[in-house]
Amino acid sequence: MAVTPPDQKIWWNEPIHRLELGWIVIAFLWGLFMFFFMIAWHFIGDQNLSTETYRIQPSAFEAKVEAFAEQYQVGEESGVPVVRPPAGEDVFMLARLWEWWPVLELKKDQSYRIHLSSLDWQHGFSLQPTGINIQVHPGYEHVITLTPTEAGEFGVICNEFCGIGHHQMTGRIRVVE
Repeated sequence: MAVTPPDQKIWWNEPIHRLELGWIVIAFLWGLFMFFFMIAWHFIGDQNLSTETYRIQPSAFEAKVEAFAEQYQVGEESGVPVVRPPAGEDVFMLARLWEWWPVLELKKDQSYRIHLSSLDWQHGFSLQPTGINIQVHPGYEHVITLTPTEAGEFGVICNEFCGIGHHQMTGRIRVVE
């Protein structure tokens, strides 16, 4: 029961008040603006990561990463190889319960194509404090281009819950001069 019921019970035939019509027009125009701005921001925002993704068997990706780590290993930290590839090379990093493997050592102001995949579950690749955030799935090889602009040690954390050891799933990317 309405406070002031319409004269006729068919409400959609009642005239719309000018104020209400104004708000409907504003909401519609704002919705159109947001829709087209989301599309435009993809091109003008200059913040979108590459959408380069390939299907790959987890075992094949694991073999690629192990060969990469063996070829460019320069040390070891807590049983994890530290890998220093030449500037401009393709770099490989894999996620598995509960680690990012290996530790990467990259040169400042050099571009690298980083290949990411998971061996077991969906994991999150969150490079801190840069704000790069990707969901990494088994069976898919994600490729991003990264050009470090400052030296230091950057943490890689998993931000997709992956089980009981999720809170310990970290990795490192070290950037040197």
